[in-house]
Amino acid sequence: METNDKRACVGLLAHVDAGKTTLAEAILYRCGLLRSLGRVDHGSTTMDFDPLERERGITIFASQATVNWGDWELTLLDSPGHVDFSAETERILQVLDCAIVVISGIDGVQVHTRTLWKLLAHYQVPTLLFVTKMDLARSSRPELLEAMQQELGDGVVDFSPDNAQREEQLALCDEAAMEEYLAQGRLSPATLRALIAAREAFPCFFGSGLKLEGIDALLDALTRLIQPRPRTEAFGARVFKISHDPQGVRLTHMKLTGGVLRVRDSLCYDGLEEKVTQLRRYQGGRFTTAEEVLPGQLCAVTGLSAARNGQGFGTEAGSGTPVLEPVMHYRIELPQDTDPRLVLPKLRQLEAEDPLLRLRWNPRLQELSVGLMGEVQADILKSLIRDRFDLSVELGQGSVLYRETIDRSAEGVGHYEPLGHYAEVHLLLEPLPRGSGLVFAASCSEDKLERHWQRLILTHLMEKEHIGVALGAPITDMKLTLAAGKAHLKHTEGGDFRQATYRALRQGLMQVPSVILEPWYRFRLELPTAQIGRAITDIKARFGSFDPPEDSGGVSLLRGRAPVATMTDYARELAAYSRGRGKLSLELEGYELCHNPEQVRAESSYDPEADLDNSPDSVFCAHGGGFTVKWDKVFPSMHLPSVLTPPQEPLAPTRRRLSIDEKELQAILEREFGPIKRPQYAPSVWRGRPEPAAEAQTEAAVQMEQSARKQYLIVDGFNVIFAWPELAALAEQQLELARNRLMEILANYAAFTRTKTILVFDAYRVKGGKGERFDYHGVQVVYTKENETGDAYIERLMQSIGKHAAVRIVSSDNLIQVSALRSGVLRQSAREFGAEIDRVYGDIEQFLRSHNQQKLGTVGENLTGPQDS
Repeated sequence: METNDKRACVGLLAHVDAGKTTLAEAILYRCGLLRSLGRVDHGSTTMDFDPLERERGITIFASQATVNWGDWELTLLDSPGHVDFSAETERILQVLDCAIVVISGIDGVQVHTRTLWKLLAHYQVPTLLFVTKMDLARSSRPELLEAMQQELGDGVVDFSPDNAQREEQLALCDEAAMEEYLAQGRLSPATLRALIAAREAFPCFFGSGLKLEGIDALLDALTRLIQPRPRTEAFGARVFKISHDPQGVRLTHMKLTGGVLRVRDSLCYDGLEEKVTQLRRYQGGRFTTAEEVLPGQLCAVTGLSAARNGQGFGTEAGSGTPVLEPVMHYRIELPQDTDPRLVLPKLRQLEAEDPLLRLRWNPRLQELSVGLMGEVQADILKSLIRDRFDLSVELGQGSVLYRETIDRSAEGVGHYEPLGHYAEVHLLLEPLPRGSGLVFAASCSEDKLERHWQRLILTHLMEKEHIGVALGAPITDMKLTLAAGKAHLKHTEGGDFRQATYRALRQGLMQVPSVILEPWYRFRLELPTAQIGRAITDIKARFGSFDPPEDSGGVSLLRGRAPVATMTDYARELAAYSRGRGKLSLELEGYELCHNPEQVRAESSYDPEADLDNSPDSVFCAHGGGFTVKWDKVFPSMHLPSVLTPPQEPLAPTRRRLSIDEKELQAILEREFGPIKRPQYAPSVWRGRPEPAAEAQTEAAVQMEQSARKQYLIVDGFNVIFAWPELAALAEQQLELARNRLMEILANYAAFTRTKTILVFDAYRVKGGKGERFDYHGVQVVYTKENETGDAYIERLMQSIGKHAAVRIVSSDNLIQVSALRSGVLRQSAREFGAEIDRVYGDIEQFLRSHNQQKLGTVGENLTGPQDS
């Protein structure tokens, strides 16, 4: 098998109209694939080849093209930029070796850019940025870079050739990189690739796709800095797209991550074994056939009838759960005399291509419905149905897709025991934070219920979309734990546990109040200042909230959040009253509490006890027959005891402490030496009884010690607090507890090591803060004043005493470490200092044990050794 580690799959992502497709054309042109540049406005681009894309001037479907740059083979994946097609973009992320996020130099980071950034972080995709349209930009390069760093993080680094500080800025992204930079003055290529692969650094380039500016620099850096994902000798592949060609042939698009795939090979998945009948390599809308496909390459496979988006083969077996979900629900209105049961199989083809369509058939109402991200996707769906199936449909007015959760824990019991069957399941239902989804677990002992039954119950929990009892909407943000279960040696069958599991979940939901959740937008509204009052009134009327308006040059910017249900038509209303000058950007933030739950309940009219397909009741057996027990009467009849017990708070982690009370230690020392005026303990270098030669110091030695440079330790307080797990845990409860604990630790350390210790806390944002300095058991504690950062105070302090004393700074802040280097003082990370604290506490404990063992000696004798008689 041919091997080539220089193959990479590169995704292009952007907010709509940022210039992504134009950049793709520029890359294809510079790599020699095109003889002339295609243009979006001319409908002549290679990547947007579908008639719907050319008609609307936007990317709707992900497309690919393979090019060569140097000795690298790069496969470009162009993704949709419109928020309504975010699901298509998300599906390609799991096969990317890296991504290029395209940002418009005119508009900067936009709302959908942040959504894409979160998705890239979720899938851990190494990312580069390209700011295009710089020939039309309204802001300078430094201004754009600063805005990107504020929106996307400090890891965004300008990779322009004239950026002399690039290496230092990269070193600030990682502690190990900073150590390498301080030691060698530069970062190795391997370190650069590692920083980018770990998403610690994000190289940023500037140029213009239309004018071919910055394209070569981007491609050179791409091939120099990216690190393809590891590949295996064994076969592995991941599906990222399902489509159909004009002849209706089903295409399964996949990326090979290992091994080799050949025509006529058999693939096994989901209990099926099917042969590959053809391998296609696509360039835009055209393809060539291949006899085999190698690791790192993309292909479209024919012959697979049931493979799905996200499907894994071989070493990639399994599939993930998408992050994005549709937020709107539309009823499909078919032409008269059209049988929906005949239309349903056709629409299933579209659902296979986009699983988030969530096509639903309601047999009671004889009605089809579909889940969509917004109105643009709704229009595209109608066009697809018309063009592919010659069927004109309309979509009813969109309604919000609600979710349900709970606000307290409950135990759900399901018992299923008709004659000849038996199963009982106890589930623990617990609420989780917003956005957690459903989490499944088992705490049942295998001595009580065999492992294969437990696995079966968990499978039943995960095999379908469970609905709540308030609206019949899908449930979310819960942990479902199998707490107990019981089977019968003779009568239990697999289907029995399905019934018991479903009933246990429903019975648990019936016991606690349901919480209705609805999707919320985070919005960005830009319009003339004269109309900001109207906008504020509108947002309040739509149950939204917002930050104070920002005014600049007659234009106001309003940022906030509002329910999706109240904002669906606001873009058109804004365009009308602002005469086209208003601009609204919406980003789906997630599900939050519903703003009108009682109204939603009333309109739903859902009766959970009348839903026979989702019954909360149990079935028991008596006198040779089964009978139903209502959900609220189940507990007295169940065969297993209740498992619901009050949760116990976990103990906070603690650092090693002294083996005796500190007051007792102080009393011992004062009894031996009298009132203590000097530090209480011996230096940390002490290790038991000294050698005889070191038992007495001469006067000269004392004078030498006094003339030595004074030892100073400067500690960045908040940096250490949030770097040590013990203190971070205390800070979550109350920050004052963590501060006090750190002062106690440093007081013991300073006294034992005879080190002058200065502890600095940043009070930069404390309004009216005048700063404070006080002594805490030998530790000088400093609170900076208002508008003075702790970093600035520490840097000034290092410069003033660093030349006359031996100074050591404790901080993991890279900027402080760079300042320490310039001031010529020693540097120590919070983690390293924590290890030193542990060692010093160990020395103190050793001293105390030595004192306790020598019953006839005094503490003073333990420190100085026996005196000659």
